[in-house]
Amino acid sequence: MATLLKNVTNSICHAFNALQQNRDGFVSKSKLKVLTANIATLLDLYGVERGLDHFRSTATLNFEHYRYYLAQEVFAGVSNELPLAALRNYETKIDEVCWLVCRMNFPANDQYYTEEAVYKLFRIFCLVADLSTDASEPDLYTVKIHPMEALIIIKHLLNALGLNYDGDGKYDYLRTSEESLEFGELLEMLRFKNYDKVNDYRESICEAIGDMYQTLIEDVIKKGYLSRRGYVLPTFREYFFVLQPCELSYYKHPADREVCGTIVLDSRFMVKPAGNPSSGKQEKVQRFTLVSGDRTYELGTPDHKTRLQWIAALQLAITYSTGREGFQRDTVNRRKQQREAEQRRRREEEQLRSQHLRRLEETHVQLEREKQARLAAESQARQYEAVAREDSRRVAELEDVKLCLEKMLEDEIQAKRDEEIVRALQARVLAEEWEKREELEQLQAEQKSLLEQERQKRMEFEHRQQENEQKLLEAEGMLRQLEEERKRLDRELKLARQKIQLSEDNKGIVEAKLQAMSPTYRTSAGEFMIRRTQSFVAADRPVLVAGTRSSHRFS
Repeated sequence: MATLLKNVTNSICHAFNALQQNRDGFVSKSKLKVLTANIATLLDLYGVERGLDHFRSTATLNFEHYRYYLAQEVFAGVSNELPLAALRNYETKIDEVCWLVCRMNFPANDQYYTEEAVYKLFRIFCLVADLSTDASEPDLYTVKIHPMEALIIIKHLLNALGLNYDGDGKYDYLRTSEESLEFGELLEMLRFKNYDKVNDYRESICEAIGDMYQTLIEDVIKKGYLSRRGYVLPTFREYFFVLQPCELSYYKHPADREVCGTIVLDSRFMVKPAGNPSSGKQEKVQRFTLVSGDRTYELGTPDHKTRLQWIAALQLAITYSTGREGFQRDTVNRRKQQREAEQRRRREEEQLRSQHLRRLEETHVQLEREKQARLAAESQARQYEAVAREDSRRVAELEDVKLCLEKMLEDEIQAKRDEEIVRALQARVLAEEWEKREELEQLQAEQKSLLEQERQKRMEFEHRQQENEQKLLEAEGMLRQLEEERKRLDRELKLARQKIQLSEDNKGIVEAKLQAMSPTYRTSAGEFMIRRTQSFVAADRPVLVAGTRSSHRFS
């Protein structure tokens, strides 16, 4: 299994290096058989170490060849579907076997650490370290820790011991250092000598290492006191809980080895905050539930902040429960990836800087060459100075000729441009004339049609005018007749008026005579005269002739 082999490669490399005799990177197959048999036994495999006799034709193997054999013959038989708990169990057993091989290289009775503490540091070191090789000795593999990872371990232990890291600046060089550390160098660096009593220090440092071991190796995400509601008695009871990506275990006390219960976590679990009951009473326990299908675990914390911390930690554990990498190992891998990305960025910057320096050197060399060439050219220029002056005079003359030719060329170009402009104008004028000619022809056609219409109208008008003239002549003849008739009637009217005047005169005479007569006779005579006068007037009145003008004049 590739994941298991990758996780235990560092510890196997430590055991491989412990079996070397000449420190040349090679170990005999007889020694490797023992190590392979022990590792295979842990994986329920037997007899796989015998394949080393037929693997390659050499009596010794380097670590690269041995790792390849383990991947093909030992770890290839492990299932790829192992849960995280089983995977961590295999890692623990293989690390113990490797530690039994290589612990002889480290002091057994150290006044600072116990053997158990050194073993825990060994596993922590293998978790965060990297496998590296030297370019001068490609067969020799070593396991080293990056300075930043060493600084993280130092800070964790100092905080656990109650020492202030910020006030201790002797480890600040690890931030910028590029030299990786081996396990022995890390042990020497972790010998804090701030305590006066060695026994107290040894007990405290071992306890701090144990706490860090639980966090990094056992992958403890969070631990602390929680209240759990029972099934039989629905009351909250306080336990000490330890949360890992695969399980949530609880004990009666932190120092107890016996587990009171374990909740196996998987992707089906959900964490839900639970509200207080509707009774209105303020509870001392902030409750939340852990739900998986029809099974519900009700837990509680003393305050709201702790509840939020446990909810976040449980969600993180559920997320990592289905994976093949633990939370801390995943965190270490992310830090490695960040460092690798930072190293790639630095290498790229260094390459760019070296390229820039190389270009600067090349430019400097080129400038020197150009300087020498310039000096040689100056010495040669002094020799050809007279020739240059003559050439300058000829060049000046040629420049004048060139200016004249350029001016003539510009004039010719301008003339061609003007000619093109004139031609364009002529073409446009011709186009306009054609358009106007077409318009004139159209106007002529319209004018001819209008003249034809006017001619027809004129003939009609002349015909009507002749008829009107004929009617006018007839009306004038009739008018002359009417005029003559009027004149005749005027003469008759004049005669009638004369007769009336005469009758008026005679009437006056008669009236005068009548006044001299008797009244009866005068009345009868008067009536007789009146009737006679009326008959006379009626006899002498002219007859009216038809015609508008004559009748008006008569009236």
